[in-house]
Amino acid sequence: MPQIDYIAVFRDSFTLVILLFCSVISLSFAVERWLYFRKAKIDGDELLGSIRKHLEAGNEKAAQHDCGKHASPVARVLHYGLVNRHLHRKDLDELLATKRLEEKLVLERYLGVLGTMGNIAPFIGLFGTVVGIIKAFRDLAMSGSGGPTVVAKGIAEALVATAGGLAVAIPAVICFNYFMRRVKHINAEMEVYSTRLLVMMGVKA
Repeated sequence: MPQIDYIAVFRDSFTLVILLFCSVISLSFAVERWLYFRKAKIDGDELLGSIRKHLEAGNEKAAQHDCGKHASPVARVLHYGLVNRHLHRKDLDELLATKRLEEKLVLERYLGVLGTMGNIAPFIGLFGTVVGIIKAFRDLAMSGSGGPTVVAKGIAEALVATAGGLAVAIPAVICFNYFMRRVKHINAEMEVYSTRLLVMMGVKA
């Protein structure tokens, strides 16, 4: 059985070039988000305990400093609450809600790209396969001989596009679902710890 020349297939198929570009984009944003979420990890209970000790000692600046040391959405929300602790409960609660929304938008940055790549990559691969099959039957018609061998080789090469589309889509969807789960988890942490901070500070209604 003749071997498929993948380099030649890649060179002749513009859809594979598009899929390569999509895979580079997906990998770049997946790595960027992984690094970001890695920095976003924090022990909220430990940080809140540290804030409590500083506030009981009357050292509000130290509490804010502890929050500022962490590159975490939870820490930034708590820091925002400490900075605005002089406000009434309702106003501070609304401000914290807007801060949590702002941090959520940062958490979801670029995830739409991964979701889009996961959705469109199979269709790009399918399009490449359809075009390849059309070319295979055209080559069969032009050759006038060769029978199934000619068309089988062309179809085999065309199916590489479908495989390429799936190879791009599957990791992109896995990464998208993983990161979205992390977003939900961190968003829940922001709500929990910001509410605990309000109670702990004894903000007046």
